[in-house]
Amino acid sequence: MSNVPVAVVTGSNKGIGLAIVRALCKQFPGDVYLTSRDPGRGQAAVAQLQQEGLKPLFHQLDIDDPQSIRALRDFLKEKYGGLNVLVNNAGIAFKVHDTAPFAVQAEVTLKTNFFGTRNVCTELLPLMKPYGRVVNVSSMVSSSALRGCSQELQQKFRSDTITEEELVQLMTKFVEDTKKNIHEKEGWPNTAYGVSKIGVTVLSRIQARLLNEQRKGDHILLNACCPGWVRTDMAGPKATKSPEEGAETPVYLALLPSSADAPHGQFVSDKTVRPW
Repeated sequence: MSNVPVAVVTGSNKGIGLAIVRALCKQFPGDVYLTSRDPGRGQAAVAQLQQEGLKPLFHQLDIDDPQSIRALRDFLKEKYGGLNVLVNNAGIAFKVHDTAPFAVQAEVTLKTNFFGTRNVCTELLPLMKPYGRVVNVSSMVSSSALRGCSQELQQKFRSDTITEEELVQLMTKFVEDTKKNIHEKEGWPNTAYGVSKIGVTVLSRIQARLLNEQRKGDHILLNACCPGWVRTDMAGPKATKSPEEGAETPVYLALLPSSADAPHGQFVSDKTVRPW
């Protein structure tokens, strides 16, 4: 078993994820794993960074596939005895002009962005070593989507006592409501991506609370963040930030020094804690 610190970035063969891996390879004192669903694309991204003189490693990971998540978990446990940095970056978004029915977009988007991210956390958070850092990449859209929710839903999503089970029920209800075409009547905003990222931000708040209750002495810091509007395949060429600029806040949170006790359980953008 290796004593080398280890960092994992999900969905990192391109875009913000790739930029996060690049920055961690330069700044993190240990092994950095680039992961992707498609091994071919992942290996190509690793080769690209190797040409830049960096030394990322590759592991396959499809966050929609529980077996794939467990394979990564077992590998990390066996080789490193745990995990020091986890950046949950993998996510999807439908294009604005996509013709897929809204109910389909809702189901597919939440499957990956919320339920997939949650499954990764369920398997990998128990592996986090003392002074570990967890970064869940959310979006400012989660804030605007929250404002688009009914008062009742806003109250639930801002609650300091909401449980993971209650959050899962709400995310499931959103998908079901879209299938019945009653989501707006039920107080939901008209954005599947936005609701999926509300889920990620609220999940982060819940996870941080549980870490405080169960592992206070381990000094693990877990936060959600918004990388900003970044020029990627997802956001398009008109976005204001480069992938490198988008990576800045996730990398800052991933590399918080061991002396830091904050931020924790926060929503962070441009390295600044934002109100939720």
